[in-house]
Amino acid sequence: MSTRLEILVQQRLEKLEKIRASGIDPYPHLYQRTHTAQQVVALLKQDGPPREVKVSGRITASRPMGKAAFMNLSDGSGKIQVYVRRDHLGEQGYDLFKLLDLGDFIGLTGRPFYTHTGEPTIEAASLTVLSKALLPLPEKWHGLTDVEKRYRQRYLDLVSSDEVKGIFHTRSRIIASMRRFLDDLGFMEVETPILQSHAGGAMAKPFTTHHNVLDRDLYLRIATELHLKRLLVGGFEKVYEIGRIFRNEGISTKHNPEFTSMESYEAYADYTAVMSRVEEMVAHIARSVLGTTTVEYDGRQIDFTPPWRRITLRDAIKEQCDIDFAEFPDAPSLAAKMKESGMAVEPGLGRGKLIDELLSTAVEHTLTQPTFLLDYPVELSPLAKRKPGEPDLVERFEAFAGGMEIANAFTELNDPLEQRERFKEQAKAREAGDEEAEMPDEDFLVAMEHGMPPAGGLGVGIDRLAMLLTNQQSIREVILFPQLKTRE
Repeated sequence: MSTRLEILVQQRLEKLEKIRASGIDPYPHLYQRTHTAQQVVALLKQDGPPREVKVSGRITASRPMGKAAFMNLSDGSGKIQVYVRRDHLGEQGYDLFKLLDLGDFIGLTGRPFYTHTGEPTIEAASLTVLSKALLPLPEKWHGLTDVEKRYRQRYLDLVSSDEVKGIFHTRSRIIASMRRFLDDLGFMEVETPILQSHAGGAMAKPFTTHHNVLDRDLYLRIATELHLKRLLVGGFEKVYEIGRIFRNEGISTKHNPEFTSMESYEAYADYTAVMSRVEEMVAHIARSVLGTTTVEYDGRQIDFTPPWRRITLRDAIKEQCDIDFAEFPDAPSLAAKMKESGMAVEPGLGRGKLIDELLSTAVEHTLTQPTFLLDYPVELSPLAKRKPGEPDLVERFEAFAGGMEIANAFTELNDPLEQRERFKEQAKAREAGDEEAEMPDEDFLVAMEHGMPPAGGLGVGIDRLAMLLTNQQSIREVILFPQLKTRE
Protein backbone atom coordinates (compact mmCIF):
# COMPACT_ATOMS: atom_id res chain seq x y z
CA MET A 1 0.00 0.00 0.00
CA SER A 2 1.40 3.40 -0.99
CA THR A 3 2.11 5.99 1.67
CA ARG A 4 0.58 9.47 1.56
CA LEU A 5 3.94 10.90 0.51
CA GLU A 6 4.30 8.40 -2.32
CA ILE A 7 0.81 9.29 -3.57
CA LEU A 8 1.62 13.02 -3.48
CA VAL A 9 4.89 12.50 -5.32
CA GLN A 10 3.14 10.40 -7.98
CA GLN A 11 0.53 13.12 -8.46
CA ARG A 12 3.28 15.71 -8.94
CA LEU A 13 5.09 13.49 -11.44
CA GLU A 14 1.88 13.13 -13.43
CA LYS A 15 1.45 16.93 -13.46
CA LEU A 16 5.06 17.26 -14.58
CA GLU A 17 4.42 14.98 -17.54
CA LYS A 18 1.28 16.92 -18.48
CA ILE A 19 3.28 20.17 -18.46
CA ARG A 20 5.91 18.61 -20.70
CA ALA A 21 3.22 17.11 -22.97
CA SER A 22 1.82 20.61 -23.53
CA GLY A 23 5.17 21.68 -24.96
CA ILE A 24 6.34 23.61 -21.87
CA ASP A 25 9.81 23.15 -20.36
CA PRO A 26 9.21 22.94 -16.58
CA TYR A 27 12.86 23.76 -15.86
CA PRO A 28 13.83 26.68 -18.13
CA HIS A 29 17.28 28.27 -18.07
CA LEU A 30 16.36 31.88 -17.37
CA TYR A 31 13.62 34.24 -16.26
CA GLN A 32 14.11 38.00 -16.33
CA ARG A 33 11.92 39.64 -13.73
CA THR A 34 11.42 43.38 -13.48
CA HIS A 35 10.52 43.62 -9.78
CA THR A 36 10.86 41.78 -6.49
CA ALA A 37 7.85 41.32 -4.22
CA GLN A 38 9.03 44.16 -2.00
CA GLN A 39 9.48 46.46 -4.99
CA VAL A 40 5.91 45.74 -6.14
CA VAL A 41 4.61 46.77 -2.71
CA ALA A 42 6.66 49.98 -2.95
CA LEU A 43 5.39 50.59 -6.50
CA LEU A 44 1.78 50.46 -5.32
CA LYS A 45 2.47 53.24 -2.83
CA GLN A 46 3.58 55.61 -5.60
CA ASP A 47 1.27 57.99 -7.42
CA GLY A 48 0.16 57.24 -10.97
CA PRO A 49 -1.44 54.25 -12.70
CA PRO A 50 0.13 50.87 -11.85
CA ARG A 51 2.22 49.32 -14.62
CA GLU A 52 2.67 45.70 -15.55
CA VAL A 53 5.37 43.86 -13.62
CA LYS A 54 7.23 40.58 -13.99
CA VAL A 55 7.93 38.75 -10.75
CA SER A 56 9.17 35.29 -9.79
CA GLY A 57 9.30 33.14 -6.69
CA ARG A 58 8.00 30.06 -4.91
CA ILE A 59 4.30 29.32 -4.36
CA THR A 60 3.87 29.09 -0.58
CA ALA A 61 0.08 29.22 -0.27
CA SER A 62 -2.94 28.71 -2.55
CA ARG A 63 -6.64 29.42 -1.98
CA PRO A 64 -8.85 28.23 -4.90
CA MET A 65 -12.29 29.85 -5.35
CA GLY A 66 -14.03 28.21 -8.31
CA LYS A 67 -12.77 29.85 -11.50
CA ALA A 68 -10.36 32.07 -9.55
CA ALA A 69 -7.74 31.68 -6.84
CA PHE A 70 -5.37 33.58 -4.64
CA MET A 71 -1.84 32.40 -3.98
CA ASN A 72 1.23 33.71 -2.16
CA LEU A 73 4.46 34.09 -4.07
CA SER A 74 7.65 34.33 -1.97
CA ASP A 75 11.04 35.55 -3.13
CA GLY A 76 14.18 36.73 -1.39
CA SER A 77 12.64 40.08 -0.50
CA GLY A 78 9.35 38.82 0.99
CA LYS A 79 6.00 37.73 -0.37
CA ILE A 80 3.23 39.12 -2.55
CA GLN A 81 -0.32 37.92 -3.10
CA VAL A 82 -1.29 36.85 -6.62
CA TYR A 83 -4.85 36.80 -8.01
CA VAL A 84 -5.45 34.21 -10.73
CA ARG A 85 -8.68 34.38 -12.78
CA ARG A 86 -9.67 32.09 -15.67
CA ASP A 87 -11.18 34.84 -17.86
CA HIS A 88 -8.06 37.01 -17.44
CA LEU A 89 -5.43 34.29 -17.69
CA GLY A 90 -7.14 32.41 -20.51
CA GLU A 91 -8.00 28.70 -20.80
CA GLN A 92 -4.46 27.58 -21.55
CA GLY A 93 -2.95 29.69 -18.78
CA TYR A 94 -5.54 28.56 -16.26
CA ASP A 95 -5.02 24.90 -17.21
CA LEU A 96 -1.32 25.43 -16.49
CA PHE A 97 -2.17 27.01 -13.15
CA LYS A 98 -4.13 23.88 -12.17
CA LEU A 99 -0.96 21.81 -12.68
CA LEU A 100 0.95 23.88 -10.13
CA ASP A 101 1.58 22.85 -6.51
CA LEU A 102 2.89 24.46 -3.33
CA GLY A 103 6.66 24.66 -3.59
CA ASP A 104 6.78 25.25 -7.35
CA PHE A 105 8.78 28.19 -8.64
CA ILE A 106 6.96 30.31 -11.19
CA GLY A 107 7.26 33.60 -13.02
CA LEU A 108 4.30 35.78 -13.89
CA THR A 109 3.35 39.06 -15.47
CA GLY A 110 0.48 41.15 -14.22
CA ARG A 111 -0.91 44.40 -12.92
CA PRO A 112 -0.45 45.31 -9.24
CA PHE A 113 -3.51 46.48 -7.29
CA TYR A 114 -4.95 46.62 -3.78
CA THR A 115 -7.77 44.26 -2.82
CA HIS A 116 -10.77 45.68 -0.94
CA THR A 117 -9.01 44.60 2.28
CA GLY A 118 -5.92 46.62 1.34
CA GLU A 119 -3.71 43.64 0.46
CA PRO A 120 -1.01 44.34 -2.19
CA THR A 121 -1.78 41.91 -5.02
CA ILE A 122 -0.84 41.16 -8.62
CA GLU A 123 -3.51 40.08 -11.07
CA ALA A 124 -1.76 37.46 -13.20
CA ALA A 125 -1.91 37.90 -16.97
CA SER A 126 0.51 35.07 -17.81
CA LEU A 127 2.34 32.29 -15.96
CA THR A 128 5.71 30.62 -16.55
CA VAL A 129 6.80 27.42 -14.79
CA LEU A 130 10.39 27.82 -13.56
CA SER A 131 10.84 24.70 -11.44
CA LYS A 132 8.37 21.92 -10.65
CA ALA A 133 8.82 20.67 -7.08
CA LEU A 134 8.45 16.90 -6.77
CA LEU A 135 8.36 16.76 -2.97
CA PRO A 136 5.85 18.72 -0.84
CA LEU A 137 6.93 21.43 1.57
CA PRO A 138 6.24 21.21 5.32
CA GLU A 139 2.82 22.49 6.32
CA LYS A 140 3.17 26.26 6.50
CA TRP A 141 1.23 26.71 9.72
CA HIS A 142 3.19 24.06 11.62
CA GLY A 143 6.60 24.38 9.99
CA LEU A 144 9.28 21.88 10.92
CA THR A 145 8.85 20.59 14.47
CA ASP A 146 11.45 17.81 14.19
CA VAL A 147 14.59 19.58 15.47
CA GLU A 148 17.04 17.24 13.74
CA LYS A 149 15.15 17.57 10.45
CA ARG A 150 15.34 21.36 10.80
CA TYR A 151 19.15 21.14 10.94
CA ARG A 152 19.56 18.31 8.43
CA GLN A 153 17.22 19.91 5.88
CA ARG A 154 17.87 23.56 6.68
CA TYR A 155 16.43 24.63 3.31
CA LEU A 156 12.99 23.46 4.49
CA ASP A 157 13.49 25.27 7.79
CA LEU A 158 14.20 28.50 5.88
CA VAL A 159 11.15 28.02 3.63
CA SER A 160 8.92 27.39 6.64
CA SER A 161 10.10 30.11 9.02
CA ASP A 162 10.68 33.81 8.48
CA GLU A 163 12.15 33.89 12.01
CA VAL A 164 14.87 31.41 11.04
CA LYS A 165 15.63 33.43 7.90
CA GLY A 166 15.90 36.51 10.10
CA ILE A 167 18.53 34.84 12.31
CA PHE A 168 20.81 34.25 9.35
CA HIS A 169 20.22 37.71 7.90
CA THR A 170 21.33 39.07 11.30
CA ARG A 171 24.37 36.79 11.35
CA SER A 172 25.42 38.08 7.94
CA ARG A 173 25.06 41.68 9.14
CA ILE A 174 27.12 40.90 12.27
CA ILE A 175 30.03 39.71 10.12
CA ALA A 176 29.69 42.66 7.73
CA SER A 177 29.66 45.11 10.65
CA MET A 178 32.75 43.45 12.17
CA ARG A 179 34.58 43.79 8.87
CA ARG A 180 33.67 47.47 8.58
CA PHE A 181 34.85 48.14 12.14
CA LEU A 182 38.24 46.53 11.55
CA ASP A 183 38.68 47.97 8.06
CA ASP A 184 37.98 51.47 9.39
CA LEU A 185 40.77 50.99 11.94
CA GLY A 186 43.26 50.16 9.20
CA PHE A 187 43.28 46.38 9.56
CA MET A 188 43.86 44.35 6.40
CA GLU A 189 41.85 41.18 5.79
CA VAL A 190 43.95 38.21 4.65
CA GLU A 191 43.58 34.47 4.00
CA THR A 192 45.80 31.77 5.48
CA PRO A 193 45.95 28.00 4.80
CA ILE A 194 43.24 25.65 6.04
CA LEU A 195 45.40 22.59 5.35
CA GLN A 196 48.48 22.84 7.55
CA SER A 197 51.54 20.71 8.28
CA HIS A 198 51.26 21.62 11.98
CA ALA A 199 47.95 22.31 13.73
CA GLY A 200 49.09 25.16 15.94
CA GLY A 201 47.80 28.33 17.53
CA ALA A 202 45.48 26.70 20.07
CA MET A 203 45.26 23.82 22.49
CA ALA A 204 42.87 21.52 20.68
CA LYS A 205 42.75 18.12 18.98
CA PRO A 206 42.91 18.51 15.18
CA PHE A 207 41.29 16.68 12.31
CA THR A 208 43.74 14.90 10.03
CA THR A 209 43.63 14.28 6.28
CA HIS A 210 46.00 12.96 3.63
CA HIS A 211 47.35 14.65 0.51
CA ASN A 212 47.78 11.97 -2.15
CA VAL A 213 50.19 13.75 -4.50
CA LEU A 214 52.49 14.90 -1.71
CA ASP A 215 51.92 11.61 0.15
CA ARG A 216 51.78 13.36 3.51
CA ASP A 217 49.33 13.80 6.33
CA LEU A 218 47.98 17.29 6.91
CA TYR A 219 45.77 18.90 9.53
CA LEU A 220 42.71 21.10 9.25
CA ARG A 221 43.61 24.30 11.05
CA ILE A 222 42.61 24.72 14.68
CA ALA A 223 43.48 28.44 14.58
CA THR A 224 44.87 31.03 12.18
CA GLU A 225 47.29 32.47 14.74
CA LEU A 226 50.69 31.20 13.64
CA HIS A 227 50.29 32.23 10.01
CA LEU A 228 48.90 35.65 10.93
CA LYS A 229 51.90 36.23 13.20
CA ARG A 230 54.18 35.39 10.28
CA LEU A 231 52.60 38.39 8.55
CA LEU A 232 53.61 40.61 11.47
CA VAL A 233 57.16 39.40 10.87
CA GLY A 234 56.71 40.30 7.20
CA GLY A 235 55.76 43.89 7.99
CA PHE A 236 51.95 43.94 7.96
CA GLU A 237 51.10 45.67 11.25
CA LYS A 238 47.32 45.13 11.43
CA VAL A 239 45.85 41.94 9.99
CA TYR A 240 42.72 39.87 10.51
CA GLU A 241 41.03 36.82 9.07
CA ILE A 242 37.44 35.60 9.28
CA GLY A 243 37.13 31.93 8.49
CA ARG A 244 36.32 28.38 9.48
CA ILE A 245 38.22 26.64 12.28
CA PHE A 246 38.14 22.86 12.82
CA ARG A 247 38.54 21.15 16.19
CA ASN A 248 38.00 17.45 16.83
CA GLU A 249 36.00 17.95 20.00
CA GLY A 250 32.57 17.24 21.41
CA ILE A 251 29.28 18.64 20.15
CA SER A 252 27.08 20.65 22.53
CA THR A 253 24.83 23.69 22.58
CA LYS A 254 28.03 25.80 22.63
CA HIS A 255 30.34 23.67 20.48
CA ASN A 256 30.40 22.62 16.83
CA PRO A 257 33.44 20.81 15.37
CA GLU A 258 33.75 23.51 12.71
CA PHE A 259 33.03 27.09 13.63
CA THR A 260 33.70 30.62 12.42
CA SER A 261 36.34 32.72 14.09
CA MET A 262 37.77 36.18 13.60
CA GLU A 263 41.43 36.51 14.57
CA SER A 264 43.25 39.84 14.50
CA TYR A 265 46.83 40.85 15.30
CA GLU A 266 48.06 44.38 15.90
CA ALA A 267 51.73 45.27 16.16
CA TYR A 268 52.84 47.39 19.14
CA ALA A 269 49.66 46.66 21.14
CA ASP A 270 49.18 44.59 24.30
CA TYR A 271 46.19 42.82 25.80
CA THR A 272 44.88 45.96 27.50
CA ALA A 273 44.63 47.72 24.13
CA VAL A 274 42.91 44.65 22.67
CA MET A 275 40.44 44.65 25.59
CA SER A 276 39.30 48.14 24.68
CA ARG A 277 39.09 47.09 21.04
CA VAL A 278 36.81 44.13 21.88
CA GLU A 279 34.28 46.03 23.96
CA GLU A 280 34.15 48.85 21.40
CA MET A 281 33.72 46.40 18.52
CA VAL A 282 30.95 44.32 20.10
CA ALA A 283 29.05 47.46 21.15
CA HIS A 284 29.47 48.85 17.62
CA ILE A 285 28.15 45.63 16.07
CA ALA A 286 25.14 45.51 18.41
CA ARG A 287 24.25 49.14 17.64
CA SER A 288 24.65 48.77 13.87
CA VAL A 289 22.74 45.47 13.66
CA LEU A 290 20.12 45.84 16.41
CA GLY A 291 20.09 49.58 17.09
CA THR A 292 20.94 49.07 20.78
CA THR A 293 23.73 47.76 23.00
CA THR A 294 21.25 46.05 25.34
CA VAL A 295 19.95 42.65 24.21
CA GLU A 296 17.79 39.94 25.70
CA TYR A 297 19.42 36.54 25.98
CA ASP A 298 17.78 33.52 27.59
CA GLY A 299 15.39 35.72 29.57
CA ARG A 300 18.11 38.10 30.83
CA GLN A 301 19.12 41.59 29.74
CA ILE A 302 22.76 41.92 28.69
CA ASP A 303 24.29 45.37 28.26
CA PHE A 304 27.34 45.53 25.98
CA THR A 305 27.99 49.22 26.65
CA PRO A 306 31.71 49.78 27.48
CA PRO A 307 33.50 49.56 29.81
CA TRP A 308 32.99 45.90 30.67
CA ARG A 309 33.78 44.39 34.06
CA ARG A 310 37.40 43.31 34.53
CA ILE A 311 38.47 40.70 37.11
CA THR A 312 41.45 38.36 37.33
CA LEU A 313 40.88 34.66 36.75
CA ARG A 314 42.34 34.01 40.20
CA ASP A 315 39.84 36.32 41.95
CA ALA A 316 36.89 35.01 39.91
CA ILE A 317 37.64 31.42 40.95
CA LYS A 318 38.15 32.48 44.59
CA GLU A 319 34.76 34.26 44.49
CA GLN A 320 32.87 31.22 43.26
CA CYS A 321 34.51 28.25 44.99
CA ASP A 322 36.92 29.71 47.57
CA ILE A 323 39.97 28.12 45.97
CA ASP A 324 43.08 30.27 45.42
CA PHE A 325 45.02 28.40 42.77
CA ALA A 326 48.14 30.49 43.55
CA GLU A 327 48.40 28.61 46.85
CA PHE A 328 48.69 25.26 45.04
CA PRO A 329 51.87 25.21 42.92
CA ASP A 330 51.39 21.75 41.39
CA ALA A 331 48.66 19.48 40.07
CA PRO A 332 48.49 17.01 43.01
CA SER A 333 47.97 19.73 45.63
CA LEU A 334 45.34 21.56 43.53
CA ALA A 335 43.54 18.30 42.72
CA ALA A 336 43.47 17.43 46.43
CA LYS A 337 41.95 20.83 47.27
CA MET A 338 39.30 20.43 44.56
CA LYS A 339 38.37 16.97 45.87
CA GLU A 340 38.22 18.39 49.39
CA SER A 341 35.72 20.93 48.09
CA GLY A 342 33.52 18.15 46.71
CA MET A 343 34.53 18.44 43.05
CA ALA A 344 35.03 15.49 40.73
CA VAL A 345 38.58 15.50 39.36
CA GLU A 346 39.65 13.56 36.29
CA PRO A 347 42.90 11.66 36.98
CA GLY A 348 46.08 12.74 35.22
CA LEU A 349 45.17 16.38 34.52
CA GLY A 350 47.97 18.93 34.74
CA ARG A 351 47.70 22.04 36.89
CA GLY A 352 46.66 24.22 33.95
CA LYS A 353 43.86 21.86 32.95
CA LEU A 354 42.65 21.74 36.57
CA ILE A 355 42.46 25.53 36.68
CA ASP A 356 40.60 25.49 33.37
CA GLU A 357 38.18 22.97 34.90
CA LEU A 358 37.56 25.33 37.84
CA LEU A 359 36.80 28.11 35.35
CA SER A 360 34.40 26.06 33.23
CA THR A 361 32.50 24.42 36.11
CA ALA A 362 32.44 27.13 38.77
CA VAL A 363 32.82 30.50 37.05
CA GLU A 364 31.77 30.55 33.39
CA HIS A 365 28.02 30.08 33.90
CA THR A 366 27.93 33.00 36.37
CA LEU A 367 29.25 35.56 33.83
CA THR A 368 26.01 36.88 32.36
CA GLN A 369 27.08 40.49 31.84
CA PRO A 370 30.12 41.13 29.61
CA THR A 371 33.22 40.37 31.64
CA PHE A 372 36.96 40.13 30.99
CA LEU A 373 38.80 37.45 32.98
CA LEU A 374 42.47 38.40 33.14
CA ASP A 375 45.87 36.79 33.69
CA TYR A 376 45.96 33.05 33.05
CA PRO A 377 48.49 30.40 34.11
CA VAL A 378 51.38 30.01 31.71
CA GLU A 379 50.56 26.27 31.37
CA LEU A 380 47.30 27.20 29.60
CA SER A 381 48.83 29.81 27.29
CA PRO A 382 52.01 28.68 25.52
CA LEU A 383 51.85 31.55 22.99
CA ALA A 384 51.30 34.45 25.41
CA LYS A 385 53.82 36.77 27.07
CA ARG A 386 54.45 36.45 30.82
CA LYS A 387 53.02 39.08 33.13
CA PRO A 388 55.76 41.33 34.55
CA GLY A 389 56.42 40.49 38.21
CA GLU A 390 54.25 37.35 38.07
CA PRO A 391 56.18 34.78 36.01
CA ASP A 392 53.61 32.01 36.56
CA LEU A 393 50.96 34.08 34.75
CA VAL A 394 50.62 35.45 31.23
CA GLU A 395 48.93 38.56 29.88
CA ARG A 396 45.81 36.89 28.55
CA PHE A 397 42.10 37.58 28.81
CA GLU A 398 38.95 35.78 27.86
CA ALA A 399 35.72 37.71 27.32
CA PHE A 400 32.46 36.19 28.54
CA ALA A 401 28.79 37.11 28.17
CA GLY A 402 25.60 35.12 28.61
CA GLY A 403 27.55 32.48 30.52
CA MET A 404 29.93 31.57 27.68
CA GLU A 405 33.29 32.60 26.26
CA ILE A 406 33.10 34.84 23.20
CA ALA A 407 36.72 36.04 22.83
CA ASN A 408 40.28 35.14 23.76
CA ALA A 409 43.34 37.40 23.55
CA PHE A 410 47.02 37.63 24.48
CA THR A 411 49.90 39.96 24.65
CA GLU A 412 51.77 37.84 22.12
CA LEU A 413 55.03 36.14 23.04
CA ASN A 414 57.70 37.37 20.63
CA ASP A 415 60.83 35.94 22.26
CA PRO A 416 61.80 33.02 19.97
CA LEU A 417 64.01 31.36 22.61
CA GLU A 418 61.25 31.30 25.21
CA GLN A 419 58.74 30.20 22.59
CA ARG A 420 60.97 27.24 21.71
CA GLU A 421 61.11 26.23 25.37
CA ARG A 422 57.33 26.54 25.68
CA PHE A 423 56.91 24.27 22.65
CA LYS A 424 59.23 21.72 24.26
CA GLU A 425 57.02 21.67 27.37
CA GLN A 426 53.97 21.19 25.17
CA ALA A 427 55.69 18.34 23.34
CA LYS A 428 56.25 16.60 26.67
CA ALA A 429 52.56 17.00 27.45
CA ARG A 430 51.64 15.42 24.09
CA GLU A 431 53.99 12.50 24.76
CA ALA A 432 52.25 12.06 28.11
CA GLY A 433 48.91 11.69 26.33
CA ASP A 434 47.53 15.25 26.10
CA GLU A 435 46.11 15.32 22.54
CA GLU A 436 45.25 19.03 22.88
CA ALA A 437 48.77 20.21 23.71
CA GLU A 438 50.30 22.72 21.30
CA MET A 439 52.23 21.21 18.39
CA PRO A 440 55.79 22.55 17.94
CA ASP A 441 56.11 24.42 14.63
CA GLU A 442 59.71 24.87 13.51
CA ASP A 443 58.79 27.08 10.53
CA PHE A 444 57.00 29.46 12.88
CA LEU A 445 60.01 29.55 15.21
CA VAL A 446 62.28 30.38 12.28
CA ALA A 447 59.94 33.25 11.37
CA MET A 448 60.07 34.56 14.95
CA GLU A 449 63.87 34.37 14.93
CA HIS A 450 63.83 36.95 12.14
CA GLY A 451 62.14 39.34 14.58
CA MET A 452 58.46 39.76 15.44
CA PRO A 453 57.23 43.07 16.89
CA PRO A 454 55.35 43.16 20.19
CA ALA A 455 51.68 42.63 19.43
CA GLY A 456 48.21 42.05 20.77
CA GLY A 457 46.26 39.13 19.31
CA LEU A 458 42.54 38.40 19.46
CA GLY A 459 40.16 35.59 18.57
CA VAL A 460 36.37 36.10 18.53
CA GLY A 461 33.83 33.29 18.20
CA ILE A 462 31.37 34.61 15.63
CA ASP A 463 28.86 31.80 16.15
CA ARG A 464 28.56 32.56 19.87
CA LEU A 465 28.35 36.28 19.24
CA ALA A 466 25.51 35.53 16.81
CA MET A 467 23.82 33.43 19.51
CA LEU A 468 23.89 36.39 21.90
CA LEU A 469 22.63 38.94 19.38
CA THR A 470 19.80 36.71 18.09
CA ASN A 471 18.79 35.23 21.48
CA GLN A 472 19.52 31.64 20.53
CA GLN A 473 20.58 29.16 23.22
CA SER A 474 22.04 26.57 20.83
CA ILE A 475 24.93 27.13 18.45
CA ARG A 476 23.11 24.96 15.89
CA GLU A 477 20.47 27.67 15.52
CA VAL A 478 23.06 30.11 14.12
CA ILE A 479 24.99 27.70 11.86
CA LEU A 480 23.25 27.01 8.58
CA PHE A 481 24.48 23.43 8.34
CA PRO A 482 25.65 22.20 11.77
CA GLN A 483 27.48 18.89 12.15
CA LEU A 484 25.11 15.99 12.87
CA LYS A 485 25.44 12.31 13.56
CA THR A 486 25.24 10.03 10.53
CA ARG A 487 21.65 9.10 9.80
CA GLU A 488 20.91 5.40 10.40
